[in-house]
Amino acid sequence: MTDSQHNEQDELQKYLEEKARQEQEKEQESEPLSEYEACVLRESAKIHELIAEAQK
Repeated sequence: MTDSQHNEQDELQKYLEEKARQEQEKEQESEPLSEYEACVLRESAKIHELIAEAQK
């Protein structure tokens, strides 16, 4: 993988994490997340991290 591909992957990862954070904040403002939804968000973030590491 080239440096530009790494940078694109990093940017995508940052974007996805920020988007997930914003969604979580939005959800918390309107109603608290269910335990299940919170777990899904955490696991999703872990998966995205693992994918990013694997592609480096």
